[in-house]
This record gives sequence, structure tokens and C-alpha cells, in this order.
Amino acid sequence: MPEPEVRAVSDNLLQALRFFGHARASSEIQDLPGVSLIFCGLNYAAFNAALLARPVEGDGQELSRIIQVSAKRFDARNLRWTCWVCDDFLSRAALRDADRIFSRYGLRPLTQAPGMYTRKLLPAVHKLPLVEVRPVADEETRKAFAEIMSVAFEIPAAVCTAVYGSEFAWTGELRGYVGFLNGKAVTTSAAALTGDVVGLYSVATMPAYRRLGYAEAIMRQVIEQAGAAGTVLQSTRSGLSLYERMGYRMVTNFSVYIAD
Repeated sequence: MPEPEVRAVSDNLLQALRFFGHARASSEIQDLPGVSLIFCGLNYAAFNAALLARPVEGDGQELSRIIQVSAKRFDARNLRWTCWVCDDFLSRAALRDADRIFSRYGLRPLTQAPGMYTRKLLPAVHKLPLVEVRPVADEETRKAFAEIMSVAFEIPAAVCTAVYGSEFAWTGELRGYVGFLNGKAVTTSAAALTGDVVGLYSVATMPAYRRLGYAEAIMRQVIEQAGAAGTVLQSTRSGLSLYERMGYRMVTNFSVYIAD
């Protein structure tokens, strides 16, 4: 069985991804045996996701069954989609054959996302800038969050507005935050709470304000407000060094596949 820290990371990620499953009136979540399917209501692969909900026993046969079921559901709606697989949820044999299994159902490797965990942040290495952190709770903050997501992750503005700009989207468990400098929105973070663990997502900064400490500043404020015993996140390659400086360590890895 995976270590408790691995389960903490995986469970929190599932909670965060479920945001897209109720972001719009046409969104949907289907919890099937072994996998959760999330439909955002738009044909945008990153926001239509499947996530293994528990470890897969044996060789690649069970993994193949899960991916086949998932592919049928998304293909029936003509949607592109992504699948997140916690490497520690697979046997050695299944992990070895994963790329071949996914290819059989029209998916290819997209990226690797290290799952990171810490019970206590290390002190900041440098003095952090002052940033006013506001929860996403009105039209202004929803618009700002959507704009920063679009710019930072190169997502079409219309997609970000339809999802992050929706009032309905923020009525679930995920909480969004926007950091302002002199009234200008410059950075974002979102937080999902599962048990005594808070997970951080959508950490992004506008280009002119990067490498100045704004992302770390908003992260630390959000974590402090949550008051959780531990904190988790999925790192990108560019963010890995920042998170390690903050005290996070890699406890697992997620292989992400995308449908062509």
C-alpha cells in the first residue's frame, strides 16, 4: 500500500480536480470503480480529467480496463482529456507497460508532476514582498484569477473566463486567492483542504512580477490561513527549486497522459 503521505497528495489532488467537475452547469463528475472522471463542460483537455482513485492491483490488465472505460466515456462526448496516474498506485509491471497501454487508447505522455509534501515550511530565504491577498469572492477577483491563469499557463482567455470567471465554479471545496500589489492583480493560488492537509494549486504570477517572491508570498499566506498540519502540491519543472527551498520534498510522482 502507498505511504500515508502519498495518499495525502493523491486524495488532495482529486479534491482539487473536482473543481472542474462543477465549474459550469454542464460540468459533471463520475466516480467509477478505481477512477474518477471529471467533465468541465468544455472541450479543453486539461480540464477534462481522469484520476486513479486507488492503487491498481496486479499487472497492466486492470489498468487497461480502467483506461478503456475512461476513454469510452470521454470519446462518447468527443472530448479531449487527460489522465493523472500516481506512479505509486501501479505495480512495477503495470508501470513498465503504462505508456504502451495508454497508447492503445489514444493517449500519449504529456508531463511528469512530482507530488510534494511538508509538515512545516522552512523560513523564507529572502524577504518577501508585501502582497494583499483577497479570496476569490466577487466579479473583480474572478476576472483577475481567470486573466492570470490565461497568461501564466497560456490557456485561451475564453476558456479561463468560462471556468474561473464563473461564480458557480467557486461554490465548491476549492478556494481561490488573488494577490494584489497597489491594487493590481499580480499572483494567484488556490487551496483544497482534505483532512488536516491543505493542497496548493494554480500558483501563478504575471510575467513582469516573476522571480520577485510574489508566488511564495501568497502561498505562505494561504497556508497560514488554512492552519493545516501538512501541505501538499504538484510541482512543475520550473517550480521545483522554489518548493524545495520552502521545505517541500517529493514523495511521489504523477504521470500525466493526454488524448490526441
